[in-house]
Amino acid sequence: MDAVKSMAKPEFDPFNQQCPSRKMLDQVGGRWTVLVVGALAEGPLRHSRVAERVDGISQKMLAQTLRGLERDGLVTRTAYPEMPPRVEYELTDAGRSLIAPVKALEEWVKGHMHGVLAARETYDQAHPPVDRLERTSS
Repeated sequence: MDAVKSMAKPEFDPFNQQCPSRKMLDQVGGRWTVLVVGALAEGPLRHSRVAERVDGISQKMLAQTLRGLERDGLVTRTAYPEMPPRVEYELTDAGRSLIAPVKALEEWVKGHMHGVLAARETYDQAHPPVDRLERTSS
């Protein structure tokens, strides 16, 4: 029985800090990953088109995000031997399986943003920031 158990695929628990699934949760739950997956949901894009679609992402962060997604098997990078060189990024089957959760998260954010902003304003009015001098002198 123990031999069969050891041959079975391991179970992952992102609530356990030692579990590698926690790093994957960081990756797929990160702002830039969510936005890049959303951008690639409609099909393959060149690096520059992803950058245009994901407003505000730096070239460095876009490169890191795409590299991480490629490493995790969620994106493929295809370089075409043309002049000038052309590179496209596309979601893999595993990457496409993230489209529905990403879209659901996007819809949740858009649907709840007014309430969140109102809650923040109420909270900030009830909890004014502590004066910097008070914090340093205590």
